[in-house]
Amino acid sequence: MTSQHSKKHDHNHGMASDFKRIIMAAGEDVKRDGLIDTPKRAAEAFKALTSGYTMSIEEVLNDALFDCQNKDLVVVKSIELYSLCEHHLLPFFGECHIGYLPGQKVIGLSKMGRFVDVFARRLQVQERLTHDIMQCVEAVTGAEGVVVMIEARHLCMMMRGVQKQGSSTVTMASTGAFRNDQGLRAEFERIVRSG
Repeated sequence: MTSQHSKKHDHNHGMASDFKRIIMAAGEDVKRDGLIDTPKRAAEAFKALTSGYTMSIEEVLNDALFDCQNKDLVVVKSIELYSLCEHHLLPFFGECHIGYLPGQKVIGLSKMGRFVDVFARRLQVQERLTHDIMQCVEAVTGAEGVVVMIEARHLCMMMRGVQKQGSSTVTMASTGAFRNDQGLRAEFERIVRSG
């Protein structure tokens, strides 16, 4: 067994033990049939939900950057998004819409969803997530402007506290041309809201 594999095993075992203690603290019997393997499964799930910490933009990009003379607006809309609220460790989920005005380069469209995952699969607040994605797209493409909109529902609001099941939160971040040109920003919003 390699030392790296051993460290990974120890980390997973340690997290499973922590989940076992949490379940016991909630008043449950961890020896009950339905809960015997839950600490291990919860540790594996939490690791997957926070896998963004081990992902790098360079690996995700994988040279999918192409020369482009097109200066027209590019919009990738309705990218599924799942993240964990850093305040309560409860999920928030929704859709991310990304628009950019190409500089010299465009990015493979499938990469946008992967970029969203890099930042969403971390402990987050929606406002920072929106900015992280915007800054990533700007840095990778050298775009003349980037705009990102996220519309999400937060289980920390829906299951506890105010318990407003129908509410969603919309955040938007923009840079460059989208900051300076209200018409361009309005065009992005029109595209996002259409069909």
